[in-house]
Amino acid sequence: MKNKGLTLSQKRSITGLLFILPWLIGFLVFYLRSLIQTVSFSLSRIEFAETGGYTSTFIGLENFRYALFEHADFNQILVNSLVDILIDVPFIIFFSLFIAILLNSRFKGRGLVRAIYFLPILLGSGAVAQTLELATQNIQGGAAAMVQEMTPASGVNMDIIIDVFLDLGLPIRLIDYVEGLVSRIYEIVRASSIQIVIFLAALQSISPALYEVSKIEGATTYETFWKITFPIVSPLILTNVVYTIVDSFVNSEVVRIAYETAFSSYNYGLSSAMSVLSTVMVCIVLTVICVMISKKTFYHN
Repeated sequence: MKNKGLTLSQKRSITGLLFILPWLIGFLVFYLRSLIQTVSFSLSRIEFAETGGYTSTFIGLENFRYALFEHADFNQILVNSLVDILIDVPFIIFFSLFIAILLNSRFKGRGLVRAIYFLPILLGSGAVAQTLELATQNIQGGAAAMVQEMTPASGVNMDIIIDVFLDLGLPIRLIDYVEGLVSRIYEIVRASSIQIVIFLAALQSISPALYEVSKIEGATTYETFWKITFPIVSPLILTNVVYTIVDSFVNSEVVRIAYETAFSSYNYGLSSAMSVLSTVMVCIVLTVICVMISKKTFYHN
């Protein structure tokens, strides 16, 4: 009798399937119907009856044409949201990995510091979220006022500082990138909590024997990071990139304008078209970035 037991690869496949099974059931039961209905609404004109209910009239791609070529704000908001995502994601990943490495080291009060960086996850809903949003606006307003006060009359001119960076040979795109990061530093720090936790878990899973061997072989800290730490956590970089892009999209202005179009203007067809367009664009960005990162990802068995 031949052994008909499962191979190790098959066992791992079954384990992975069982791991995503709750999400898969939830997607099929709750989300798939809404997704199909959204696509249907985007191809239709929705009219509500006074007695209740609605009628749907198929109009093809008219909602998409209006959103892309006639709507006053959607194009600009969609482009700005995608640009903001591409600006924020690299810095969020870098900041999260940097903080995770610091939190993984041994120092007094490490547990308290970890809790502080995890707090934004616990405080991200309800009235607390609205309070944080108001605080963000106040902080940004204060920062803007402070920048305005940094004029030649006070002895500091921001244009001179920018000119210094240009004289040093820094590309104008790099300066614009850094300026964009500084203007959104509060949102970037607040959006890094989950990523820090994921990176911290990955760092704690690395065997100390690897670091001991590298130390015996005379490797520097820099070499240890690039030869051990970074390759082992690289699969989690891909995970965090996907999570960060999706999270940034959910909280972007595109979602806000689609929501207002549906529940303020009661144009569900146009709102659905906006949602489908933005979702497709984000999926394209995710696909391109995942393909690029996957080529450099190291999987340690």
